[in-house]
Amino acid sequence: MMNLDELVAFYENLSAADVERFGTFYAEEASFKDPFNEVRGLAAIKVIFTHMFRQVEAPRFRVEERIAADNGAVLVWTFHFRSRRLAGKGDQVLRGVSHLRFDAAGKVVYHRDYWDAAEELYMKLPAIGCLMRGLRRLLAA
Repeated sequence: MMNLDELVAFYENLSAADVERFGTFYAEEASFKDPFNEVRGLAAIKVIFTHMFRQVEAPRFRVEERIAADNGAVLVWTFHFRSRRLAGKGDQVLRGVSHLRFDAAGKVVYHRDYWDAAEELYMKLPAIGCLMRGLRRLLAA
């Protein structure tokens, strides 16, 4: 079984240099999906996290809650970062959930992130945010 404490510590302390350590926790054939990506294989997962470090400043995850089962887990997290596109807006926070499944060796074989791109990201962007806020007002009960 996966040592969930070690995996959470890996994510909460993740740096650009740590991306090479994903193989410690993820199986070679692992899959990853989030609102922008869907990939299979350890190399492709590393590309996504390397890209994250290029796109945002000071990224860090904080796991707020965890629900564990024999072959999987759900992690409720916040992702803190600074963005060049949101200059002057300070630290940003994105809230989400990761659904993980483990293989017999305890490595992650399935990683699906759920987070609301509209609320957590698009609403904060200068041009599209105005449109999104207008749509939300129009559609709200």
